[in-house]
Amino acid sequence: MNKMLGVCRRYARTNLEAEDIFQEAFMKIFQKMKDLKNPLLLDSWIKTIVIRTAIDYYQRTTKSEKLQVCLDSIDFERESGEHDRIFYQLDMEILINVISELPNGYRAVINLYFIDGHTHAEIAKLLGIEESTSKSQLRRGRDLLIKKLQKKGIMAYERL
Repeated sequence: MNKMLGVCRRYARTNLEAEDIFQEAFMKIFQKMKDLKNPLLLDSWIKTIVIRTAIDYYQRTTKSEKLQVCLDSIDFERESGEHDRIFYQLDMEILINVISELPNGYRAVINLYFIDGHTHAEIAKLLGIEESTSKSQLRRGRDLLIKKLQKKGIMAYERL
């Protein structure tokens, strides 16, 4: 249960939002339990429902908000570097708290890409955005996350 609440927390801005997502996800899980074909896959099945519920929540709550996406001359194909690997060395609770401060679009893409391991094509499909938008949101979100971590003194890292 705590693990799935943690997944909800990664996608939410506040603990209250996370609890709402968690409750909604488990209502779906209980309603769809009869659809589970392979009980050995229960953990991944539950996690998938929780993530999809979080994405649905994100999409519902941002419908009226405009995602600020400016597709300019950003090098979308830039390879991930040392600054990406450093996220995996941070205390997860600290990282989740800082990620929760990010704007909705950045937060969703960072969670889906770095933590849940989705490709940009998968993220685009899940969020109903263009693949290039996913790449842009990731790059900008990563840059903002690094700045926030540096500002809090959590990560003394200078970009190359």
